[in-house]
Parts: sequence; C-alpha cells; structure tokens
Amino acid sequence: MDALDRRLLAALREDARLPVSQLAQMFDIPRAQVYARLERLEKDGVIAGYTLRLGQAFTKTRVRAHVMIKTLPRLCQEVEARLAEIPEVSALYAISGEWDIIVLVEAADTVELNDLINRIGLVEGVERTTTSVILAARLER
Repeated sequence: MDALDRRLLAALREDARLPVSQLAQMFDIPRAQVYARLERLEKDGVIAGYTLRLGQAFTKTRVRAHVMIKTLPRLCQEVEARLAEIPEVSALYAISGEWDIIVLVEAADTVELNDLINRIGLVEGVERTTTSVILAARLER
C-alpha cells in the first residue's frame, strides 16, 4: 500500500459514496487507475465494505455511551455473543487491562440508556460494568 492508497482510503472514510470520477479528479489520476486500486484494496481485504455514517440530525437525538465490562473468568466469549444480540450495541471491543470488553451503546434518552445498562448487567457472565456517557464527538472517521 502506497501513499496514494492511503490518501484514497482517507477520502473514502470521509465519504464512501464519492464517485470514481471525483476521486480521479481529486488525485489527478485516470479513473481506470482508481478502479484498479479499489479492486486491489478490496481483493487484499483492506476495504471490507462500504458503510453508512449517521449525521448530526439523527445522532443529536441519541444518547451514546461506552460501557466497560468485566466478565467472569472463561465467560468472555459467551458475554460477547449475548451482547452482539442487543440491537442498541453498535460496537464491541475486546480490550486488555482491568476491563475485558468495551461496548458502544446508543439509546433514545437517559431512561432507555439506564434500562439498557441494567440489561447488560444481567447478562450471564458479566461481573461488573462502568459507563461513560459521550457528551460530544470531537472526531469520528
């Protein structure tokens, strides 16, 4: 992967719907080269897919939080599987340190967030949790 590939990925992270013609113009390369690079990056597994990023009109109506979870010994995989079934969980990360898992959750309001945190705490294998409510996103890519 060269510098142009990295610049191409950065542009697509900002807007995955950029047309190939616009990418070619942005980087002053032929469209065929953009197509070839994208195909190679997809084939090599660098680009796994294209996704949706929600705008402020929606996200400002939501309460998001990081829930750090400590699991009982040898139950981490089971806890992860149960958490993945909860629709309000938008991301799940295995981490090192005192905590085993961080989940990013989203709720309509603090009452719903509280109920969600209680549901997470009731998952078999969850020993304890701590939650940090996200007040503002300064950068998301």
